[in-house]
Amino acid sequence: MSGYPPLPPPDGRTLRLGPPPDRRRQLALGIIAAAVLGGAAIAAVVTAGSSGSSEGAAAEQTSDGSDDAAAPTTNPTVEVIQVGAELPDLEGDLGQNQAESDTSIDPDRADGGCTIGALSVRYGSSGDGVVCLQDALHDEGFYDGDSDGRFGDSTVAAVRAYQTAHDLFVDGVVGRESAIELGIWPDEESLVVHTPPPAPGAVDLWGVELSPVASAGDDAPPLPPNSGSGRRVVYDRAGQRAWAVAEDGQIIRSWLVSGSKYSNEQPGVHTVYSRSEMSTAWNGQAWLPMMIRYQQTAIGHIGFHGIPVHVSDNTPYMTTDQLGTRLSGGCQRQHNLDAQFMWGFATVGTTVVVT
Repeated sequence: MSGYPPLPPPDGRTLRLGPPPDRRRQLALGIIAAAVLGGAAIAAVVTAGSSGSSEGAAAEQTSDGSDDAAAPTTNPTVEVIQVGAELPDLEGDLGQNQAESDTSIDPDRADGGCTIGALSVRYGSSGDGVVCLQDALHDEGFYDGDSDGRFGDSTVAAVRAYQTAHDLFVDGVVGRESAIELGIWPDEESLVVHTPPPAPGAVDLWGVELSPVASAGDDAPPLPPNSGSGRRVVYDRAGQRAWAVAEDGQIIRSWLVSGSKYSNEQPGVHTVYSRSEMSTAWNGQAWLPMMIRYQQTAIGHIGFHGIPVHVSDNTPYMTTDQLGTRLSGGCQRQHNLDAQFMWGFATVGTTVVVT
């Protein structure tokens, strides 16, 4: 028996870890148990065909070798590969402002007010975003200097005092969390597209049951510009949405996720390099089901996984209604029905485009 908890979807329904009722187009999902061996983690990789086949090849094959939008129907075998585990999977509150860039972002705010205009501002930053920060700190009673647009020692001290008073990570850097608390972060909700919940039992183009936040084919929101071509996963940070795309460009499935609160999800073209049926967060407080890693940062791995579950009592960290909101420390949380689909689609070697 595995020591892992069950994998309940966030809305409390029982998750069926197997193919959907329509077995004509079933999803090949291998369920394995991961183990920790000293300084290495065991990542499980599902491959179609014989035990000697490679997952990279399997990722490009379908049941009949002709239609990439069709789900594989061969019985999967399990290939276990060993990957370094000195870096954790990034989930939970990390306090990573020092790792955030100062890249400019869309400064629009729902009420028309000012924002910091960047992913973060810190010592040495300057410009209108710093003026906005200094004004906000003044209004909160933490800054009594001039709003001169220069992030110097007095501004650092005010930021640190504000972060301490509001139980934020104290580093003197203003990123998303501190800016939201100060009310000077751009409006995010306007960028998130919520599709109507599918009818009960509705399925995607692979015949896999849709989650309450998923859609498929023509019902899915369009792909973001410059998001690549061919068979791939696309993740749009602004819209908190993922797409699984077939070789011919069909949208097999699209769904909302809950991505990182920080700016550690690096845009660009990445590749899935390891997977674990069950992993744990960096702090040991959460189970991360169906973890699919595609990006490694200086402090840990980033990937897609199901809704985290508290190690202490096996309760989920969030609800379905919270998907589309940035809540994680780096990874992309998914409804477990979407995570189950991704386990079958995003095999090792699969391209992941982050916009």
